[in-house]
Amino acid sequence: MADVENRSLPQLIGDLSTDLTGLLRKESELIRTEVSEKAGQLAKASGEMAAGAICLMAALLILLQAVVIALAKLVGAGWASLIVGVAVAILGVVLVRAGAKAAAPSHLTPERSMRQVEKDAHLAKEQVT
Repeated sequence: MADVENRSLPQLIGDLSTDLTGLLRKESELIRTEVSEKAGQLAKASGEMAAGAICLMAALLILLQAVVIALAKLVGAGWASLIVGVAVAILGVVLVRAGAKAAAPSHLTPERSMRQVEKDAHLAKEQVT
Protein backbone atom coordinates (compact mmCIF):
# COMPACT_ATOMS: atom_id res chain seq x y z
CA MET A 1 0.00 0.00 0.00
CA ALA A 2 2.88 2.36 0.78
CA ASP A 3 4.21 1.75 -2.73
CA VAL A 4 0.93 2.95 -4.24
CA GLU A 5 1.03 6.13 -2.16
CA ASN A 6 4.52 7.00 -3.43
CA ARG A 7 3.69 6.65 -7.13
CA SER A 8 2.38 9.45 -9.30
CA LEU A 9 -0.97 9.40 -11.05
CA PRO A 10 0.59 8.77 -14.50
CA GLN A 11 2.52 5.81 -13.05
CA LEU A 12 -0.66 4.41 -11.50
CA ILE A 13 -2.55 4.84 -14.78
CA GLY A 14 0.31 3.15 -16.67
CA ASP A 15 0.29 0.25 -14.18
CA LEU A 16 -3.47 -0.04 -14.50
CA SER A 17 -3.17 -0.11 -18.29
CA THR A 18 -0.46 -2.80 -18.12
CA ASP A 19 -2.49 -4.87 -15.66
CA LEU A 20 -5.65 -4.59 -17.76
CA THR A 21 -3.75 -5.60 -20.89
CA GLY A 22 -2.34 -8.65 -19.14
CA LEU A 23 -5.74 -9.51 -17.74
CA LEU A 24 -7.40 -9.25 -21.15
CA ARG A 25 -4.66 -11.42 -22.68
CA LYS A 26 -5.17 -14.10 -20.03
CA GLU A 27 -8.95 -13.92 -20.38
CA SER A 28 -8.72 -14.37 -24.14
CA GLU A 29 -6.46 -17.40 -23.63
CA LEU A 30 -8.99 -18.85 -21.18
CA ILE A 31 -11.83 -18.25 -23.63
CA ARG A 32 -9.89 -19.89 -26.49
CA THR A 33 -9.13 -22.92 -24.31
CA GLU A 34 -12.71 -23.29 -23.17
CA VAL A 35 -14.12 -22.86 -26.68
CA SER A 36 -11.70 -25.54 -27.86
CA GLU A 37 -12.96 -27.89 -25.13
CA LYS A 38 -16.56 -27.19 -26.12
CA ALA A 39 -15.73 -27.88 -29.76
CA GLY A 40 -14.38 -31.28 -28.69
CA GLN A 41 -17.63 -31.96 -26.83
CA LEU A 42 -19.59 -30.99 -29.92
CA ALA A 43 -17.49 -33.32 -32.09
CA LYS A 44 -18.10 -36.21 -29.68
CA ALA A 45 -21.84 -35.46 -29.57
CA SER A 46 -21.94 -35.38 -33.36
CA GLY A 47 -20.25 -38.77 -33.45
CA GLU A 48 -22.82 -40.20 -31.04
CA MET A 49 -25.64 -38.79 -33.15
CA ALA A 50 -24.11 -40.28 -36.31
CA ALA A 51 -23.72 -43.66 -34.59
CA GLY A 52 -27.35 -43.47 -33.50
CA ALA A 53 -28.45 -42.64 -37.03
CA ILE A 54 -26.52 -45.62 -38.42
CA CYS A 55 -28.12 -47.91 -35.84
CA LEU A 56 -31.55 -46.60 -36.77
CA MET A 57 -30.85 -47.27 -40.45
CA ALA A 58 -29.78 -50.83 -39.64
CA ALA A 59 -32.88 -51.23 -37.47
CA LEU A 60 -35.08 -50.13 -40.30
CA LEU A 61 -33.52 -52.70 -42.62
CA ILE A 62 -33.84 -55.45 -40.02
CA LEU A 63 -37.43 -54.50 -39.23
CA LEU A 64 -38.32 -54.49 -42.89
CA GLN A 65 -36.69 -57.89 -43.27
CA ALA A 66 -38.66 -59.09 -40.24
CA VAL A 67 -41.94 -57.88 -41.69
CA VAL A 68 -41.22 -59.63 -44.96
CA ILE A 69 -40.25 -62.87 -43.24
CA ALA A 70 -43.20 -62.69 -40.82
CA LEU A 71 -45.66 -62.08 -43.58
CA ALA A 72 -44.15 -64.83 -45.72
CA LYS A 73 -44.29 -67.50 -43.05
CA LEU A 74 -46.66 -65.96 -40.48
CA VAL A 75 -44.57 -67.58 -37.71
CA GLY A 76 -40.99 -68.66 -37.00
CA ALA A 77 -37.82 -66.87 -38.09
CA GLY A 78 -39.56 -63.55 -38.62
CA TRP A 79 -40.19 -63.06 -34.92
CA ALA A 80 -36.50 -63.47 -34.19
CA SER A 81 -35.70 -60.77 -36.74
CA LEU A 82 -38.39 -58.56 -35.23
CA ILE A 83 -36.89 -58.85 -31.74
CA VAL A 84 -33.42 -57.99 -33.06
CA GLY A 85 -34.78 -55.06 -35.04
CA VAL A 86 -36.60 -53.58 -32.05
CA ALA A 87 -33.48 -53.94 -29.88
CA VAL A 88 -31.31 -52.13 -32.48
CA ALA A 89 -33.97 -49.40 -32.82
CA ILE A 90 -33.99 -48.82 -29.06
CA LEU A 91 -30.20 -48.59 -29.07
CA GLY A 92 -30.30 -46.07 -31.90
CA VAL A 93 -32.85 -43.89 -30.13
CA VAL A 94 -30.74 -43.90 -26.96
CA LEU A 95 -27.60 -42.89 -28.89
CA VAL A 96 -29.34 -40.10 -30.81
CA ARG A 97 -30.89 -38.66 -27.64
CA ALA A 98 -27.56 -38.80 -25.79
CA GLY A 99 -25.82 -37.01 -28.65
CA ALA A 100 -28.55 -34.39 -28.94
CA LYS A 101 -28.43 -33.72 -25.21
CA ALA A 102 -24.63 -33.35 -25.26
CA ALA A 103 -24.85 -30.95 -28.21
CA ALA A 104 -27.43 -28.68 -26.57
CA PRO A 105 -26.39 -25.01 -26.62
CA SER A 106 -26.57 -24.83 -22.82
CA HIS A 107 -23.71 -27.35 -22.65
CA LEU A 108 -21.55 -25.39 -25.10
CA THR A 109 -21.39 -21.94 -23.50
CA PRO A 110 -17.98 -20.95 -22.05
CA GLU A 111 -19.35 -20.62 -18.49
CA ARG A 112 -16.03 -20.46 -16.65
CA SER A 113 -14.76 -17.69 -18.89
CA MET A 114 -17.98 -15.72 -18.52
CA ARG A 115 -17.81 -15.99 -14.71
CA GLN A 116 -14.17 -14.94 -14.72
CA VAL A 117 -14.81 -11.93 -16.95
CA GLU A 118 -17.65 -10.84 -14.63
CA LYS A 119 -15.36 -11.19 -11.59
CA ASP A 120 -12.62 -9.23 -13.34
CA ALA A 121 -15.03 -6.46 -14.33
CA HIS A 122 -16.25 -6.24 -10.74
CA LEU A 123 -12.66 -6.17 -9.46
CA ALA A 124 -11.71 -3.45 -11.96
CA LYS A 125 -14.67 -1.34 -10.81
CA GLU A 126 -13.57 -1.74 -7.19
CA GLN A 127 -10.00 -0.74 -8.10
CA VAL A 128 -11.17 2.41 -9.89
CA THR A 129 -13.47 3.57 -7.10
